[in-house]
Amino acid sequence: MIAFERSEALRYLGYHGTQPDAAVEQAIDRCAEELQSAAIPKSVFQAFELTHLAEGTMKLGGVLIRSKNLARTLKGCTSVYLMAATLGIGVDRLITRASAVRMSDAVIYQAIAAAMIEAYCDEINDTLRHEAERVGLYCRPRFSPGYGDFRIEHQRDFSRLLDTPKKIGLTVTESCLLVPIKSVTAVIGLSNTPQPCHRKGCEECSKTDCAFRR
Repeated sequence: MIAFERSEALRYLGYHGTQPDAAVEQAIDRCAEELQSAAIPKSVFQAFELTHLAEGTMKLGGVLIRSKNLARTLKGCTSVYLMAATLGIGVDRLITRASAVRMSDAVIYQAIAAAMIEAYCDEINDTLRHEAERVGLYCRPRFSPGYGDFRIEHQRDFSRLLDTPKKIGLTVTESCLLVPIKSVTAVIGLSNTPQPCHRKGCEECSKTDCAFRR
């Protein structure tokens, strides 16, 4: 069972500084229970060498990446973890069925599942942080394709490098969307220098007008 933050689910539902009424609270409880039953979380991660080639240009796992945002996050790092995580196809099916018969539930499923995948990624982050610290390294904030100028097309590269279709059933569509939809791929830099915070999301994204921004 994934212990997600209810406040995050409410944020995705658009509750900013307000609380839902009793009927919505009950619907959230019901949908959360159904999602927990449907979710089969899986993850895979692997360490790769990182080479900084020029300003905003780097190579990891043989993949050339041009991203000033990612380069800033990985400054001083000589290796990275690549990670991928998914809640599984059961969550997709639950959302799809609700979209056809009760859209209000589909919206709640989407919000809770978004909070769940983030919570699951945080769990993986903690595992990787402890693993890195055992060899004297420190994790930087995870950074996903699609944030800032980090091209979403790199989803394909990460899926290939981690062999996600075989290992966790995660594939990438022609338009670079992940399937199952409640899935994440990310880079986590490894540095000799500790950093106070190893989790960031909205703080690293340049889309300041996003309705879901913290």
